[in-house]
Amino acid sequence: MSTDEPAEIESPTPKGGRSSKVNWLLIIGLAFVGNLAAFILAPPFDKGDPDAECAYPICFIEGTLELPAPHVVWPADHAASGDLIVWDISISSTILTMWIISVLVIVTLIAMTRKREAVPGRVQNAIEALYDGLQGFALSLGGPKAKTYVPLFVTLFIYILVSNWSGLLPFVGRIELFRAPTSDVNITIGLALVSFSLFHIEGVRALGFGGYLSKFFPVREFRNGVGAGVIAMFVGLIELMLEFVKPLTLSMRLFGNIYGGEVALGVILALTVAFVPVALYGLELMLNTVQALIFSVLTLMFILAAIEGHHEDHEEHPREPAASPVGPDELDQALAAH
Repeated sequence: MSTDEPAEIESPTPKGGRSSKVNWLLIIGLAFVGNLAAFILAPPFDKGDPDAECAYPICFIEGTLELPAPHVVWPADHAASGDLIVWDISISSTILTMWIISVLVIVTLIAMTRKREAVPGRVQNAIEALYDGLQGFALSLGGPKAKTYVPLFVTLFIYILVSNWSGLLPFVGRIELFRAPTSDVNITIGLALVSFSLFHIEGVRALGFGGYLSKFFPVREFRNGVGAGVIAMFVGLIELMLEFVKPLTLSMRLFGNIYGGEVALGVILALTVAFVPVALYGLELMLNTVQALIFSVLTLMFILAAIEGHHEDHEEHPREPAASPVGPDELDQALAAH
């Protein structure tokens, strides 16, 4: 039997930590170079007098931000009113950017899902993992009824997320033709009105026109007495008024968070040129993701609430029949058994 001790085998150095550090350094370097290139190629200028010298720091801040209405691309001779919400036929920078994002998202998703294979590659794995993750999250919130609306939930999340993240690109916002769509309240109101229409369309489809109206005007409750009917009508009217608050909260929450983040990032970018804003990109990426998720989740929950009737819980969970009272003979037999 040999007495030689086995030589120690050195474990290989883990490469995960080193590669992740390299990736982060690469991302930070790209953000730094992108911001610096945007500052050189599209420097801030005085929008009131483009030929004048841009004074630091006020002109740098005002030249980086677009307050409050977006730039009008078409018609070129459009007279800017400066109002936050406008009611005219024109194509703004946010609408143009929204169209570009729509085309890019549609073409990208079609190209990535066109050739599905039994043994998926990295791209197909990523798409399927994203969809399965969002589907599981939606079903965990809404139950089996949410399965019908998972494609809508995923579409809203991806589209709003890309729209939010577009504002973090170095040239978006500096060039007047491009601006993040969700930083314009007109766009967020449009998205909220689409969701608002879906609430009521799906509610009417699920419950019928009369059944859906009975959620807000429960006239049948008067059969249980005048007091019960009056209280039910009062509650129904409150619910009806709250329905018109939903698009306002959806649109203003999304607009306020995205636009506020862009203002904070733009001010720091104008004051520090490139270096410090790199540290804020991670926070903005996370916050923009959360806002896209909130809008999608609220849309899903509002739809599920619209298709649910008042007495649905009682129908799904019928009350168990009460046990018959125990008579004296049965009681005596039970005591004798013990």
